[in-house]
Amino acid sequence: MKPLKTVFAGTPEFAVPALSALIESEHKPLAVLTQPDRGAGRGRKLRFGPVKQLAMDAGIEVLQPPSLRPAGSEDALAEIKPDLLITAAYGLLLPPKVLELPAHGCWNLHASLLPRWRGASPINQAILAGDEETGISLMQMDVGLDTGPVLLQAATPIDDVESAGELHDRLAQMAASVLLSALDQLVSGSLPAASPQNEALATHAPLIDKADARLDWTRPADQLARQVRAYNPWPIAFGEIAGQPCRVFRAAPRSELAGRPGELLRGTGQKDRISVACGQGALDIFELQAPNRKRVSARDWLNAHPDWA
Repeated sequence: MKPLKTVFAGTPEFAVPALSALIESEHKPLAVLTQPDRGAGRGRKLRFGPVKQLAMDAGIEVLQPPSLRPAGSEDALAEIKPDLLITAAYGLLLPPKVLELPAHGCWNLHASLLPRWRGASPINQAILAGDEETGISLMQMDVGLDTGPVLLQAATPIDDVESAGELHDRLAQMAASVLLSALDQLVSGSLPAASPQNEALATHAPLIDKADARLDWTRPADQLARQVRAYNPWPIAFGEIAGQPCRVFRAAPRSELAGRPGELLRGTGQKDRISVACGQGALDIFELQAPNRKRVSARDWLNAHPDWA
């Protein structure tokens, strides 16, 4: 079978390893779809997304329609006559007229073991829920949100100290491997038939709001520790400690400490952590940041604030 005529659709950093692998394969994409450039920084200067930058560096045509729903928005794709369209964190739903264009349909790489955690924040939700494992699902896309039948899956355990950012990077690399394996199987005729998802097991991963990261000290410490991990690197967990607003970057639960929820537990004898009482147990904080201050270790904070020790 000759190389496939592919188109790739993606926008953020998660999609970069998969696109890079596709570029290096015999199925180098003929075009890349990515969302329109957005302003960033104080001046709101337009910046290229990482997928667009990689595509430009590789000399690949970049298409940036704000939507694929208006009449004619799919014309550029139709002219390519792709065999396969592959998406990874593209951020726009593909309408039926686009789904039907490629000879082999459209594939999507999703960062969960579907049908668990359909939606925008699967990595964060898996950590928040205390899931022991997650993975990558490659599905045949349909008109729903992550509802299509699954072609391939690869699972990986979630380490109990792993942040969302660290897990994101591992899963992005896994997505590239899953994609290359599926392409090899498609070309060789050994790709298994897609399996419908079990709707009874479906869970939703909604868009994250900054307010979701607020630490409620009445909750158990293990839940707050997962919250710190799930919202690192964005939007970063935050709360008030001894009257001081703080962002919390690294933390762990400790069951043997107790106190009034939100109370700063002084005199614990630990020089490398700040302990705050929770609804159950305490949260040991190892890295934090006060407003308009740099991010510091708990040890450095305690050296500067001996009244907290």
